[in-house]
Amino acid sequence: MSNLPPPFDLLPFLLQGLWITLFITLGGCAVAIVLSVLFGVWSKSTDPILRWLSAIYITVFRGASALILLYWFYFAMPELTNIRLDAITTGILVLGANVGAYGAEVVRASLDAVPKGQYQAAAALNLNRWQTMRYVIFPQAILSMIPPFGNLMIELLKGTALVSTITVTDLTLQGKFLRDDTHRSLEIFGLLLVIYFLLSMTITAVFRVLEHRYSQGRDYGGGN
Repeated sequence: MSNLPPPFDLLPFLLQGLWITLFITLGGCAVAIVLSVLFGVWSKSTDPILRWLSAIYITVFRGASALILLYWFYFAMPELTNIRLDAITTGILVLGANVGAYGAEVVRASLDAVPKGQYQAAAALNLNRWQTMRYVIFPQAILSMIPPFGNLMIELLKGTALVSTITVTDLTLQGKFLRDDTHRSLEIFGLLLVIYFLLSMTITAVFRVLEHRYSQGRDYGGGN
């Protein structure tokens, strides 16, 4: 395969699938964060319709299997709507929506954790509900969101292996193809373990940097 020594001679083939895995992970993370914030904030809305929509989304996407959701949106939905998305787009949207449902609960809990006195202070400054959330509550809630969001993004990374079931040639499927050709199972799956581990550690490092940044200058005084 290459002039590299074993098992590194397998890497060029595996890396062909790595770029797909990275693309789906990054796209899925973006979708998950947007949906998490949107539906997490809606769950605290005074508008019953927004709260209802948030509850439906969280219940459906958190309660359903990510694998079944992939199958449904890729194979079943086109039969009902004549709308067909390509496999990579389906993977990004479904995995992002699935993780985003858990993230919305993280956002809701983080907003609940902000001391009630902060709402009262915003009201004393004559801020409306949007201004209160935008300038007072949400910035304080971000710090408590970051660690669980890091864990969710790692789960999304690991979930990308599921897209191989809807014909996406990601890192995992590349490994399976390579195993069928070479029968070097120990080396191939050992490399896959290392690659996924390094990707997970990268995500962890990124969120630790974010946590450190948002914790600087933070006043932990006050109370409810």
